[in-house]
Amino acid sequence: MKTYNYPYLALALGIMLLAIITKGSETDADGVTMLPLLTLLIINECAFILCAAGVYIGIRRLMKTGFHALYSATVLICLLLTIQFILLGIKLWPV
Repeated sequence: MKTYNYPYLALALGIMLLAIITKGSETDADGVTMLPLLTLLIINECAFILCAAGVYIGIRRLMKTGFHALYSATVLICLLLTIQFILLGIKLWPV
């Protein structure tokens, strides 16, 4: 696989992992989440690293080749997902 395709892969996996975290962090009537807290935090951290790597590779590629609309949008969405995973990690972390 060529590394310039990585942001597309990171975007697809990031959206899938965001859905898993969102669904898994819902609580039932007893206040228990569907997935254990440690599992949610590990998935969140892996998704953060995945999307952050997609942003890094994407920006490096854009600096070499110039602006491409679809590729730039993909990198931007990966950046937004990275920020979302940071905020979710803070929200999930017990105080």
